[in-house]
Amino acid sequence: MKIRKAHITSEQLKTYNVYLHENKKEYKTLVAVPDIEWSMSIAYENERKQLEQSLEQSLIKRIEPDEARELMQKIVHWVTEM
Repeated sequence: MKIRKAHITSEQLKTYNVYLHENKKEYKTLVAVPDIEWSMSIAYENERKQLEQSLEQSLIKRIEPDEARELMQKIVHWVTEM
């Protein structure tokens, strides 16, 4: 498990702990942000655009759109580098 700090600069400065767990047997990564009570399982085969859209739509339900967009970009970067 990896823990990353997501520093969000939109509107007011916030920092979220993002937990990343890679499940190599099932070809998935579990991403969780406990501060907003949010998590998602991401399959390796997801295309980047599809992943960006689904993450953003899910995050918008928990946080402001600008924050969701910025957090989504950081999560996509971390997941694709694994």
